[in-house]
Amino acid sequence: MIERCAIIGVLDSGAASLSTPALERLRRAHMVIGNRRTLDLFADELAPDADLRDLTGNISRTPEWIREAQQDNLRCVVLATGDPLCHGIAAYLLSRLCVDAFDILPNVSTIQLACARLSLPWQELKICSIHSRDAGEWQPEASPDHGLYPLRHALAEHDRIAVLTSPDNSPDRVARMLLSAELDQHFQMAVVEHLEMPDERVVSGLPIATLAERRFADPNVVLLWRQQARRKPVLLGHADHSFQQRSPEKGLITKREVRAVSLARLQLRADSVVWDIGAGSGSLGLEAAQLCREGYVYAIEKNPADLANCRANQRALGLHNYRVELGKAPDGLDSWPDPDAVFVGGSGGEVAALISLIIQRLKPGGCCVLNFVTVENLSCAVETLKSLDVSWDITQLQASRSKPILAMQRLAAENPVWVVCAEKPTPDSESPEGRT
Repeated sequence: MIERCAIIGVLDSGAASLSTPALERLRRAHMVIGNRRTLDLFADELAPDADLRDLTGNISRTPEWIREAQQDNLRCVVLATGDPLCHGIAAYLLSRLCVDAFDILPNVSTIQLACARLSLPWQELKICSIHSRDAGEWQPEASPDHGLYPLRHALAEHDRIAVLTSPDNSPDRVARMLLSAELDQHFQMAVVEHLEMPDERVVSGLPIATLAERRFADPNVVLLWRQQARRKPVLLGHADHSFQQRSPEKGLITKREVRAVSLARLQLRADSVVWDIGAGSGSLGLEAAQLCREGYVYAIEKNPADLANCRANQRALGLHNYRVELGKAPDGLDSWPDPDAVFVGGSGGEVAALISLIIQRLKPGGCCVLNFVTVENLSCAVETLKSLDVSWDITQLQASRSKPILAMQRLAAENPVWVVCAEKPTPDSESPEGRT
């Protein structure tokens, strides 16, 4: 029978943190794997002839070390911090070796301990790990590939957050993110250093601007809890006048009725990647970002004044999963990830080229929605779609809005809009035919 490897959760209080069974497994181990600091911490508890393996920088080699020990029927122990199944090494090892190869002996997690120090209930806590390579300082409008993006997303979605930091992605960097995102008045922040060590320290009650200028001992845990209620904005159907836009008649905005139909036809999901081409005031792309809370919207606008309005509207809605750039499509689109959905509100006279590029980049099953107010652009779009392997259709929208006349109301017609929708087939779908 193969000797099962024990993954033991430990704390910096050393042997005192272990149960009797865990300590016995450690003392009898032929091979002990852990980072150098942990191996040194438990040196007095290890067998004199135990084979010690430092996993610092060698995590990828750990599964093979365990296989070697088991093939030789040696007792193997992996030392991990706190609960090995909570952002610990256990998940990595379980994904590469048989589940039956391990016994997991968890400890109290550092997050539990940090919450206990501050008497902070943690059953609804969001755990966010930035314990990774140097992510660099947070930048406004950073996209999901930034190492701190998961934390920025958590700040928007949760009221209590525990952050597992690293020497580079440190508490002061977290504080600077809060300042950059203008959330420093929304959250309180505490840092718990050197948990279970003689020099343990809890730093709490200080302004986040002060924490942004301090350095903290590693390892540490950051706790954040909201002191202002989260905003719960309308997700769909914002009034046109609620968006900042050019006026009186030169403003570029997708009107509410057309916006609602266009968003419906985009077939958005919670994690959709969306392109908004010719963003105008940003109304459609910003509502898409509200609907796709786990996704991201990439927008482009060629007019500097409209770009400024987009950014002002983004700030007003408090959205982090939206970025707008100055430019004229298709320039700049090559740096964007392939989309699940694309909206074209302005083509800049490049209808055919844009449609061809969009269909090429669109993910299988993805949708593209285009709005046109001129017959010429509509005709160009139809001829282009006929030449492509997509399913498409056209809807004409003509809305009328009530306006006062003396003590009564009349209906005033809005400009008609053609909503052109195209769907890219999935590999197993039949070849579509265009329909009008």
